[in-house]
Amino acid sequence: MKKVKFSIGLKLVCIITALVLISLGSVTYFVSYFVGDDTKRTAEENNHTLNLRSAASVENELTTIRANSFLLLDMLSSAGNNSAISRQTTTFFFERNPETAAIFLYNVQTNQNDRTLINNRFFMSNELDEGLLATFQEVNKEEIQRSARGEVFVLSGASVFGMPILALLYPWQESGLQQAAVVLFSAESLTEVFGTGSVNESFVVNHDGYVLIHSDFDLINAGANYSDMPIIQEMRANNDTNRQLVFTDESEQEYYGAYSKLSIGDCCVVTTIKSSLVMQPVYDTLRRNIYLMAAVLMLAILFIYFFSKTISTPVKKLAAASDQIEQGNYEVSLKAKTSDEIGLLTERFVSMGKGLAERERLKDSFGRFVNKEIAELAARGELAMGGENKEVTIFFSDIRSFTAISEKLEPYEVVEFLNDYMTRMVECVNNTNGVVDKFIGDAVMAVWGAPVSAGSPEQDALNCVRSCLMMRAALREFNIGRGGDKKPIIKIGCGVNTGPVIAGQIGSTKRMEYTVIGDAVNFASRTEALNKPLGTDILITENTYELIKEHVIVEQMPSVTVKGKEKPVNMYAVVNMPQATDIPGAGPDGPKTMAEVRELLGIPTPDYARVNLDEEEKKYKIQG
Repeated sequence: MKKVKFSIGLKLVCIITALVLISLGSVTYFVSYFVGDDTKRTAEENNHTLNLRSAASVENELTTIRANSFLLLDMLSSAGNNSAISRQTTTFFFERNPETAAIFLYNVQTNQNDRTLINNRFFMSNELDEGLLATFQEVNKEEIQRSARGEVFVLSGASVFGMPILALLYPWQESGLQQAAVVLFSAESLTEVFGTGSVNESFVVNHDGYVLIHSDFDLINAGANYSDMPIIQEMRANNDTNRQLVFTDESEQEYYGAYSKLSIGDCCVVTTIKSSLVMQPVYDTLRRNIYLMAAVLMLAILFIYFFSKTISTPVKKLAAASDQIEQGNYEVSLKAKTSDEIGLLTERFVSMGKGLAERERLKDSFGRFVNKEIAELAARGELAMGGENKEVTIFFSDIRSFTAISEKLEPYEVVEFLNDYMTRMVECVNNTNGVVDKFIGDAVMAVWGAPVSAGSPEQDALNCVRSCLMMRAALREFNIGRGGDKKPIIKIGCGVNTGPVIAGQIGSTKRMEYTVIGDAVNFASRTEALNKPLGTDILITENTYELIKEHVIVEQMPSVTVKGKEKPVNMYAVVNMPQATDIPGAGPDGPKTMAEVRELLGIPTPDYARVNLDEEEKKYKIQG
């Protein structure tokens, strides 16, 4: 049985897979797209809100420290030379502001500190050396001098003190002196606020891009500089106070960012969050949806696979049954196991097989009484009613001395003998595309070219002569072992003529048969009768000879005047067909003359001078 390229199950699986992928895939895509868009928008808004809140906290802290520090300096300036009040005020200040480490006033004219206030408790509790103040002052001497000339700075002292300490640098005017007020304070509270467990990252940078506040102290301690960060560059390029934007760093990592400028020291609070972290829940949901879709798809495929079996299995059985019908086995054994269309088709298929079997039996039986080709055409309704003109080759054969032979046999022996003989002769006709028209006692009439033709009158005539040579070989085989009254040696004569006839169904309304009629048929019959007096077994007319003379070896016989013909006609005895290598006794090794044929078949050489021309039934006369 031929295997199909795409089974029903595979097609159903492909269809369901496409539907599931398109439907669930589209839903998953659009949900992910819209949810992702909402998530992005929400993340940007939350990031911006967090940035504003962080900026407000830093702004408030710096403003408070500046205000408190300036208040202390004002009070000390008012106290003048009263050292007791100054000490008491300083002590109270550091008690109320324990995060403040030190305050000093730097005089740019003298390049010295005019006043230095140190929170000893702060240094002691944090195990810091007060000498680090001088180191800080030396490291940031340039910014301190610039501050004394009117600029405001916020610097990190983490690299000097080893802890998150910030320094506020403000210009300070007192008694006409040009000074810079430097306030150092702890930024641990702000660092803790910026380091809360949020996926957002907030930090503060100063005017040079150095990190002042960050949840990761190592960055502050190492003096990290973010001036090359895209969001910092964007902030420096714009005059706005706050903005939110999307940027990509040097590692191609995308961030949602927001910044807010502070009013103190050109500082800026920046808050960022990785877009991958924002979209992670969306990606997780998408991944779960894909897993769910895969699970649904697998279940659907399993369901379709088993469901398709209910369709494909009966269809495969029908296909196998159709192969049996194609091979001629019409009685197929199928039973409908379902009540659907497949079951109905199975029932109809079985009925069709039975109908074909009955039709084949009828055709076979009919073909035994008429030619098989005619039975085929009649069964298909292709046998034309009425007659039609055709150019055909007609064949007649007859058993020599059949009456004498049959008188020596019992009736059943005659029938048995004839059936064996006729079977061999009919096979020769069928194998050369000829049609047995009828049996007339021991005689056989056959036609080539009607109702079907091999393609041309020449080919039909050639096929007829091939059939005659095959009969010659079959008869020689038939005669092997024969001899005596009960099994006499059989000799036949074959007459062939080609010409126009009327072919069609002839008879009455009760019974009719397909045959050919016309003068060409009569001429073929009379040609067959000439074999005995001419000493031949295959005799063809000049009409046939002219069509096949390039393919056969013949000997021309004496011209004959046949009844119904005014002029003598030429007759030709077929000797051999050199190209018929498939026929025993023919081909290149076959006879070359009629004498060899007569010797091969045991036909005596005739004496034309002694032929009786007065026998009416012979219907011929020979011209000397």
